Amino acid sequence: MIDYPIVTEQSAQQRSAENLLEEFNTGSLTLANRIAMAPMTRSRTEQPGDVPNALMAEYYRQRASAALIISEGAPISAVARGYSLTPGIYTQAHIDGWKKVTDAVHQQGGKIFIQLWHVGRRSHSSIAGETPVAPSAVKNPDQVYGPLPEGGFGMIETDMPRAMTQDDIVATIADFAQAAKNAVVAGFDGVELHGAHGYLLDQFLRTTSNHRTDQYGGSNENRLRFPLAVTQAVVDAIGGDKVAIRLSPFVTEGQADVDPHITDLTLQLIAKLAPMNLAYLHFSENISNYTEMPDSYRQQVRDIYPNPIMVAGKYTQASASKIIEQGYADLVAFGQPFITNPDLVERIHHGFSLTPVDYDAHATFYGGGAEGYTDYPTATAD
Repeated sequence: MIDYPIVTEQSAQQRSAENLLEEFNTGSLTLANRIAMAPMTRSRTEQPGDVPNALMAEYYRQRASAALIISEGAPISAVARGYSLTPGIYTQAHIDGWKKVTDAVHQQGGKIFIQLWHVGRRSHSSIAGETPVAPSAVKNPDQVYGPLPEGGFGMIETDMPRAMTQDDIVATIADFAQAAKNAVVAGFDGVELHGAHGYLLDQFLRTTSNHRTDQYGGSNENRLRFPLAVTQAVVDAIGGDKVAIRLSPFVTEGQADVDPHITDLTLQLIAKLAPMNLAYLHFSENISNYTEMPDSYRQQVRDIYPNPIMVAGKYTQASASKIIEQGYADLVAFGQPFITNPDLVERIHHGFSLTPVDYDAHATFYGGGAEGYTDYPTATAD
């Protein structure tokens, strides 16, 4: 057994854990605590076909003590892809592969949502199989994980996208709805729409990436139209209590994506999402180029959005406990700490120290096998 210090007196750290370990209800789910596992791309799929496999099932099984796992982003179609070796949710093979994952998590008593992903312009034709699509034919300097000309995988520059036609938009909305239905068949407890980080839904919201002059561009109402249509279609397909959405109004992916209107527009979006009674609203914060979300904005969100809120982005045990105590969030998602600490919830509960995310861990984030993926020890391991 690994030797970890045992705290005999209640410390400030232990006290800060108390509200994180409280049970919480959201939608139709009863969650064992308030500690979620954030979605993280790990690029470990089986080839060909980018199918979830037994190694992925073991990875998620190890982390099933999280109140809720949000899976790595799963492309809803081939053209939705922007990173190689990411698991899809649009073929029967994908459904069968993900079933291994959901079964493993549920056997441990865990809950898991799948993150539905369309990267939009953040792709390359060698990954998507065709020219990437976006609200407008506007390229942002960007790199994604894809096939290298000399073989293998690495970071490659994105292609110039083409503007989506009306038919593309209709088809994409249908793809999101079908992916949600596929997710339910695969055993997921729900889905999270990826509306953050400069991906497709976010691209429609921002004036820097959306130059359209039709009903999906220009005015605030028009730029909200596509994200709302996608969310409503998914809600109609599987029920609002099984649907969540991730947003990042204070994060930009490169200086060219800075939009001074995005924070106000996001409030308008959230107000329109409120009647859908989603499982939760997820804010991604404090990554890439970001501004800290002020408490005044959090209060504005609370004033217009009565349903559960999740936050993620470099939170510590102390800061996570504080934001729950303040009432600005109900759940806190941890990313990298869950990579090196599969038993993160137990470590917080018992006051055990955490395995740090060091340079060696970074080297195994994307691609590879079990090393740096399923071989991290737990505090209770023999």
